[in-house]
Amino acid sequence: MNRPEQRFEYSAMPDRAKLTLPEGKRIAVYTVVNIENWDIEKPIAREYVTSPAGVVTVPNVPNWAWHEYGMRVGIWRLLDFFNKHNLTATTAINATVLSGATEPVAKAMKEAGWEFMGHGFHQAALHTVSDQLDNIKKAYQALENYTGKAPKGWLGPGLHETLDTLDYLAEAGFKYVCDFPMDEHPVAMQTTSTPMVAMPYSMELSDLPMMVVHTHESKVWYDRVIDQFDRLYEEGKEQPRIMSMSIHPYIMGVPHRLKHFEAAYEYMLSKDDVWFCTAEEIYDWFYNNPDNK
Repeated sequence: MNRPEQRFEYSAMPDRAKLTLPEGKRIAVYTVVNIENWDIEKPIAREYVTSPAGVVTVPNVPNWAWHEYGMRVGIWRLLDFFNKHNLTATTAINATVLSGATEPVAKAMKEAGWEFMGHGFHQAALHTVSDQLDNIKKAYQALENYTGKAPKGWLGPGLHETLDTLDYLAEAGFKYVCDFPMDEHPVAMQTTSTPMVAMPYSMELSDLPMMVVHTHESKVWYDRVIDQFDRLYEEGKEQPRIMSMSIHPYIMGVPHRLKHFEAAYEYMLSKDDVWFCTAEEIYDWFYNNPDNK
């Protein structure tokens, strides 16, 4: 059992029974903050400035430093915003961030009460690691040791999986994944051991493809988030929806983008019947309510 159609059934939104969010909210909103550790002695995960003549350069100093800006400057702006509004986020975090020079970032998020989600032991697509199950288990154990609680969620580096990854994640102890951006409700999926849940996730509200891959202007973030929210908020009167945003400190944490992120969030905060939560809270609501299955 590894193909998608063997793990979950097709379900048309109009045919579903109405879900009930906590306190009868219309929409759940959660944010994933991606915290990664890039090794300067390996090919860089992403480039903002392309290498000369399209060759792979190692070390790739400017792009490594671009990411490092997020760890030194950008993340602290994001933490300030969430703390100011008494909000918590979900961090998808490489396990290698939990120790060494980058540990102060993990410590600040832990102290802020953020949820820690698995994001690989290190920043590498699971297709490329020598032992996928070992990589996943090491990430799980590192997160549990650092936070004092078993992690539930997983976001693969680049959202990438093999057809066997869900089985490995379930075996390691993870409960939900964000690698299947295919719905606005959680989706129960079968594995060779315990069930997994596909968490609603939107690639189109991720700053990486929007701002870096598709090179939109900073203000596009605000427009797209508001348009997405307004539609889901309206539809949520009849059938509650879940909306995700995914950001990176080296992208959204820069001055010319941050104000658009803040303005979009403040717009949503001004509305009634919105559940601002973590991905783990959505999973717990879904899992603990038999009517959701």
